[in-house]
Amino acid sequence: MPSRLLIGIDVGGTFTDLTAYDPENGRLYRNKVLTLVDSPENSVINAITPISDFKNIDVIIHATTLCTNMLLGQTGLEKPKVALITTKGFRDVLEIGRQRRPELYNLFFTKPEPLVPRSERFEISERIGPNGQVIRELDLEEARRLARRLCRERYEVVAVSLLHSYANPSHEEMLKEIIKEECPGITVVLSSKIDPRRKEYERTSTTVVNAILKPMLARYLSELRRQLQIHGFEGKFLIMQSNGGVAKMETAIEKPAFFIESGPAAGAIAVAHYSRLIGEEKVLGFDMGGTTAKASTIINGEPEVTTEYEVGGKVHSGRIVKGSGYPVRTSFIDLAEVSAGGGTIAWVDDVGTLRIGPFSAGAIPGPACYNKGGDKPTVTDAHLILGRLGEKLANNMLIYKSLAEKVYKRIAEKVGLNVEETAYGVIKLANTVMGKALRIVSVERGHDPREMSLIAFGGAGPLHAVELGRELGVKRVIIPVFPGTFSALGLLLSNYKSEKWEGVYKLVTGISEGELEEIFSKLEREAFREIDIENVDYRVLRVLEMRYPRQAYELQVPWDRTLEGTVSSFYKLHEKRYGFYTVEEPVEISTVRVIVIGEVEKPDLKKAYRIRGSPVPREYRKVYIEGEWVGTPVYVRDNLPVGFNTDGPVVVEDYDSTIYVPPDTEVLVDENYSVVVMV
Repeated sequence: MPSRLLIGIDVGGTFTDLTAYDPENGRLYRNKVLTLVDSPENSVINAITPISDFKNIDVIIHATTLCTNMLLGQTGLEKPKVALITTKGFRDVLEIGRQRRPELYNLFFTKPEPLVPRSERFEISERIGPNGQVIRELDLEEARRLARRLCRERYEVVAVSLLHSYANPSHEEMLKEIIKEECPGITVVLSSKIDPRRKEYERTSTTVVNAILKPMLARYLSELRRQLQIHGFEGKFLIMQSNGGVAKMETAIEKPAFFIESGPAAGAIAVAHYSRLIGEEKVLGFDMGGTTAKASTIINGEPEVTTEYEVGGKVHSGRIVKGSGYPVRTSFIDLAEVSAGGGTIAWVDDVGTLRIGPFSAGAIPGPACYNKGGDKPTVTDAHLILGRLGEKLANNMLIYKSLAEKVYKRIAEKVGLNVEETAYGVIKLANTVMGKALRIVSVERGHDPREMSLIAFGGAGPLHAVELGRELGVKRVIIPVFPGTFSALGLLLSNYKSEKWEGVYKLVTGISEGELEEIFSKLEREAFREIDIENVDYRVLRVLEMRYPRQAYELQVPWDRTLEGTVSSFYKLHEKRYGFYTVEEPVEISTVRVIVIGEVEKPDLKKAYRIRGSPVPREYRKVYIEGEWVGTPVYVRDNLPVGFNTDGPVVVEDYDSTIYVPPDTEVLVDENYSVVVMV
């Protein structure tokens, strides 16, 4: 039985993945269980129970897709009753949004429904100017009448987004006090606390998303924490953020919109750590699970980050279609995501064309071969039919080829192919869809895939990775250790992180270095209070968001100790991004940002991995390759030592994933026990 453990646990749409680390002996433990969609907290308990006594756990780091699922309308996740209060005359900011049309030539396009209907948006008499001056005092009696109405009508949450509150939050704070006095049980979310920056629509949207998610995430995390404590857990409970850092549960409850993409972010952090470990400067991360596939870009050991994100929006070829969802303004690891996972359903359209997705068989009933009631053909069923998967997986789970063939016969007849040809076509379609996501984060971001390596993980990722890598033309494909639970491992490789920012909106000539130092110091104190973790080494990053006046978007420029040096850095970055810069135009500082990072001890992956046998094939299995059945060696991954070398075709079975390597490739195991394929 392990001693004091650190546990990372990622609740996905199909599987709940766990990785546990014992710092005393350097061992890593892993587990993979089906996600109970109706009670995900029980999935966490089920994953931990076989691994350790709950009393022996020091830290649990958690990632979940619960926030995303609510905004996408998942059944069983009901939105709370939310009111929005705005300055008089600005009730419809949330509905007007931006002029951006996500489908330019679609005459029948309709905007997404506002998260708060017009009947539940209220105006209040007050006015703050853009420089923080009070133009009209808050009408206190009107505020009390409104607060009493909200209480009578049993609103659960109130989002407050008043004009220019980033410059002067006093009216928002007064309004919160009045609402809490008149209705103590109501939750109030202030835009000046969530996103104190210009742009009314984005600030209001971010605040409303927080307000909607707050009760649900608070209930889920509180219930999960209660269940863990019932089982004896007394350690720290931390949550993964969308920016790739972990934070306390209280921070997640306070600002849930900042935790929306926690699971995919953990996978990108794991890829970043692995790229540093193996000395790769340019890497594509490819994560294929049961429901979706995600792609990320890692440059010089760091994932690329964006501050523009829309939740609950339409996805086209892996891109979030701008204007189709709800903006959230915070840092997100830049990902492209497509509906292509092991459980993705294959189907035939009205004209007889083979298609896949976007629907998934999920955890229940799952693929037909799981024998849990699934009656639709999936990507996993196709791999089993083609021999890439065997009927007994390395974790001793049994799957049934006859059930997979039965559901594939139905669509094979519709497209006029045999079962094997149809399954092979489904794999090709899945590769085409996922290839688009990889191109988005490489070619469309200005990176040449031929200069990059592909690190693939997830339960299904290694089955497709080599074919995708060959199509993209990458240098090599790398399957790291523990691939099927790699995102959960990423939670244990993530640092503590707190980001704080404040809108300034002054020309560099109108602010002194002393004033900036005061703002930086204040934000650092706030960030340190939020992390509040002992025995951790910290580093602090100071950043100014800068632009030329009247530009719509800012550039994030690291603070160079002086204003002069930082402005010089802005010129260089502007030229790199836009192809020009000018010293004749003044430069404006829009936002002061501080990022505090607490470095944690990372598991030694090489030390944690164990070789358990000799490198001889477990069996030879017929695999369908380019229209022919080919006898293919099947190895157990835990038996492959450093230096092992062979040629494709080959299948390598791991506890939580299976690697398929096609012909005309070279396979070797490097010093980190990675399976490396030269494509």
